[in-house]
Amino acid sequence: MLSDFFRMNLPYGMAKTKYGGNSWMAFNRENQPIGFNTDVRIETESKDSALPVYASFFGLSNEVIMELTDYDESVIKRDERGNICQFWLYSDATNPMNQRSRENKFWKLYWDKLEILSELTIIR
Repeated sequence: MLSDFFRMNLPYGMAKTKYGGNSWMAFNRENQPIGFNTDVRIETESKDSALPVYASFFGLSNEVIMELTDYDESVIKRDERGNICQFWLYSDATNPMNQRSRENKFWKLYWDKLEILSELTIIR
């Protein structure tokens, strides 16, 4: 189980739905939807799921994802066709919470990524 607000409520990364389309879910350090703090796997992929955790975002292209990840393939997961299906916004080495100083460069890098994501609009 998660131990703090940051790990539970702020995005660790995003995953694309496996049902096609361009729908993405932001997930926390437990790879659960943001805000969930449980060891039990939350069913988010079922078409009958009561959790509307996926959304399609205008502008979330491969180019934007590559920019967000600083072109680091180690924080990108691709499907069998080579399409990006998951990406992480930080690693253990770049986790702002793991740094001693709150004035560290990793907070700035993380907030800059969240700013880019926050400007995306949902496709209806």
